Amino acid sequence: MKEIPFRKSHPKGLYTLFATEMWERFSYYGMRALLVLYLTAELVNDGFGLNREEALEMYAIFTGLVYLTPILGGWISDKFLGQRKTVYIGGLVMAVGQFLLAASSFLDNSLDTESRLFLFHFGLGVLIIGNGFFKPNISTVVGSFYNDNDPMKDAGFNIFYLGINLGAILGTFIAGGLGESVNWGYGFLAAGIGMIIGVLWLNWRETTLENNGLHESVDENKTKLDSKDWSTILIYTVSLILGTLALIYIWGFLPDTARTYITYIGFAAIIVSLSFIIFKGTNGANEWSRMAVIIVLALFNIVFWAGFEQAGGTFSLFAKENTDRVMFGWEMPATWFQNVNSFAILIFATLFSLMWLWLDKKGWNPRTPVKFALGLFLGALAFWVMTQASNIADAGNLVSPWWLVTVYTLLTLGELMLSPIGLSMITKLAPAKLVSVVMGLWMASFAAGNYMAGMLESILQKYDFALYPFITMVMLGSGVLLLLLSPFLNKAMKGIH
Repeated sequence: MKEIPFRKSHPKGLYTLFATEMWERFSYYGMRALLVLYLTAELVNDGFGLNREEALEMYAIFTGLVYLTPILGGWISDKFLGQRKTVYIGGLVMAVGQFLLAASSFLDNSLDTESRLFLFHFGLGVLIIGNGFFKPNISTVVGSFYNDNDPMKDAGFNIFYLGINLGAILGTFIAGGLGESVNWGYGFLAAGIGMIIGVLWLNWRETTLENNGLHESVDENKTKLDSKDWSTILIYTVSLILGTLALIYIWGFLPDTARTYITYIGFAAIIVSLSFIIFKGTNGANEWSRMAVIIVLALFNIVFWAGFEQAGGTFSLFAKENTDRVMFGWEMPATWFQNVNSFAILIFATLFSLMWLWLDKKGWNPRTPVKFALGLFLGALAFWVMTQASNIADAGNLVSPWWLVTVYTLLTLGELMLSPIGLSMITKLAPAKLVSVVMGLWMASFAAGNYMAGMLESILQKYDFALYPFITMVMLGSGVLLLLLSPFLNKAMKGIH
């Protein structure tokens, strides 16, 4: 494997991937901002009229699975297609998923509620599959431009993270605003169009990626996909959409017990398959030691995201039901609060990127486990603030919007300690031939966190535990534990910072 020299500037390909990811996140976050509100909206308002628990459960399943399917997408990329073709497939499939969600709204006068719900589930299923192909592979291509120990690598991932959050801002404002204030279908339609723009942009700027993201069997001088490659992309795209349709259709006829058994068997198969692939592909004491670090940090990652992803669930309902959103006679859409996170990213991500470089020059740059612990402490502080806001709302008062602004900002600072650093860590610690699969494993920790985020409230209610104080204590305890473990984890990283 060719040694990559340390960079003095970022490659042009980083900015191509920045914009591609921006449009994909425009699509995803525009849809995510609407999901729970669309599900809980009354039938007379073109929604589905689900109660809070049902909507949060569906949110949990969806947001969990969109981070689980990257295991499949990463494996297919490593084994057969390479990252670049897999990203194209994911983008096209996700665009179709958004258009299906739009149809579930636009056809409210033509279809009965059951048929609309089937169309909605079909759209969510297609989005889940498409995201699995897109998400791990574009991050892997970013990492392939840099040497593992190059301090520019973390800085590059912070810039890439700016694209994620710029897309989230635009998607929440445009798609979220259209969906909540005009018609749900227009919001999902805008999200689908955004994804198509992302695919077209990547195709136009593809040569800036050089040969990065192509399968190892491809000529190293090749920089752009040809007609044969595009035939493969279209065959995969159509097959995945039709396969999802068949799966959703068959699933509807199965009894509940059969669904439960199939779900458990499916999860077991994923765990066994992933373990087998990693076991076969990991060699030597150093690789195994680094893999252990990834697994340990993945567990702490679950804790953080189980809290953070309240943003699209309970926070969204809190903004809708318990927050004073009227300003100068105009009521701000509840979806727009989710943009506080993205604005804070735009403000602080560059500062964090510069901070890591400055600290590195001084020899003070914290190791990855310490950065993760700091992120958990910030998360704990955010949920302590949210607990105070919830107490005010429980007394029957609408709370100031500044409570949510503060919570989102604190969580964003915690996110910057974990998410871009985590993506960079995977490309450093994972064995080179398994990097996409291990990126899929990392995304699976997000899956578990997202699923827990949607299910925690109903679980804790059974034991009479309040949601926000519970998350506060778990995050605080996890941060302390990780600090205690950090010397052992640093040693196990075997020279990787």
